[in-house]
Amino acid sequence: MVLQISGLRRYFERGGTRFAAVDGVNLDVKEGDFVQIVGRSGSGKTTLLNLVTGLLMPHEGDIVLMGRHLAGQDDRKMSMMRNAWVGYIPQGNSLLDNFSILDNVRLPYYLSVGSRDDITGRADYLLNAVGIGHLREMYPSQLSGGEQRRAAIARALINSPKILVADEPTGDLDVASVRTIMALLHRIHAAGMTVLLVTHELDAVNFGRRVCLMRDGRLRELSSDRLNRENLVSELSCAGATP
Repeated sequence: MVLQISGLRRYFERGGTRFAAVDGVNLDVKEGDFVQIVGRSGSGKTTLLNLVTGLLMPHEGDIVLMGRHLAGQDDRKMSMMRNAWVGYIPQGNSLLDNFSILDNVRLPYYLSVGSRDDITGRADYLLNAVGIGHLREMYPSQLSGGEQRRAAIARALINSPKILVADEPTGDLDVASVRTIMALLHRIHAAGMTVLLVTHELDAVNFGRRVCLMRDGRLRELSSDRLNRENLVSELSCAGATP
């Protein structure tokens, strides 16, 4: 099992009122899974991913990543586990403006403990694999939104992670770029990568994969017999997802 989540809760306060952004979430992600979490903005999707990647700590519940409980890990160990096992694609443009695309992709490797070897060959391989090898010396401001997202995917893969975690990877992209990015993620999955994806866009949902609905901090996996276009559109529209 790559990821096990049980009874997960994370509380916040707003206007003096406490609320659960993540409320009793349970989820198992096996090696080779492609799990999609769909829900509107504010449903708790990003908070859940921040918990899964160790950027936030839960108030209740347990997260087990590659057999290791995240609870009780200090910042250094958590960073090492995240860098070694998780390829994270955050929302929007997360590239460093003053670094070339090549340097952006190489950076996580050099941040790894004891990583001193030249990783340029693998970085070039990944940039070519995502279709932007010719842009390696460019800077983020010189790339389109879709190109920036492809660079972020290459960067997330540089350390050969056990799971690729993507937070709205198609947000703010045009329709053609959405299709390109999703096709790329599915090719990466077909090559053996475990993928956990969150989105609010129905165009980014593959109905042949596991689909979970997140609403008001609660997560519910949709049964396989409900995974057709008509039923799924109805389910997701009720939760406020973008059709």
